[in-house]
Amino acid sequence: MSDNSLRLVWVYPDLLSTYGDQGNALVVERRARQRGLDVARLDVRSDQPVPSSGDIYLIGGGEDRPQRLAAERLRRDGGLQRAAANGAIIFSVCAGYQILGHEFINDLGEREPGLGLLDVISTRGEGERCVGDVLGDIDERLGLPQLTGFENHQGVTHLGPTARPFARVRLGRGNGTGDGTEGAYNETVFGTYMHGPVLARNPQIADLLLKLALDVNALPPTDDRWYEALRAERIASATQPA
Repeated sequence: MSDNSLRLVWVYPDLLSTYGDQGNALVVERRARQRGLDVARLDVRSDQPVPSSGDIYLIGGGEDRPQRLAAERLRRDGGLQRAAANGAIIFSVCAGYQILGHEFINDLGEREPGLGLLDVISTRGEGERCVGDVLGDIDERLGLPQLTGFENHQGVTHLGPTARPFARVRLGRGNGTGDGTEGAYNETVFGTYMHGPVLARNPQIADLLLKLALDVNALPPTDDRWYEALRAERIASATQPA
């Protein structure tokens, strides 16, 4: 990758793009361009091959059947797995998060193999859906401010020994395991249940993805007034008494 270019891949917008998750691609693209980076964005539909030469890959949420179809096609295609092996940065949301794990429960009630890019296993919860605003503290090793987002899922995701919790919730249910964890990550692959879209609510996460892809410690400053206003509004709404 040249010093001023970035290859951004939005994976399967025709199957995995609920709750405005495609906004994550818009946020990463905009924040890169605000820093003077030349961004080549590619939206890859489910009938197209996933290129393995991207720098950042984004995957959104979806309903149960589209999730199964996406997992089947990604396993068969192999492009995302090759990209991960090449060191690409991958950020996934909800159904996309589950797909990156070892397995999840599909719409047929069966265990569906995932891609194994995150050391997690997802099952289906027996109680109420996890729905509502979430506030949490992102793993301090990532150096990011408080997480804000919206969850809407029935899944319960259990972390294996090589996966770190992306955050620990103060409000909301996160991974649904009752241990306060939300999402998971390793060195280059991230997963979360947060919608919102999550990168619009948390632009510093988008910046983290850019820094990892560019292999730099810092980015030039940018005007964050709009993002901070949105963050403040959503955090205040979440913390107001019902």
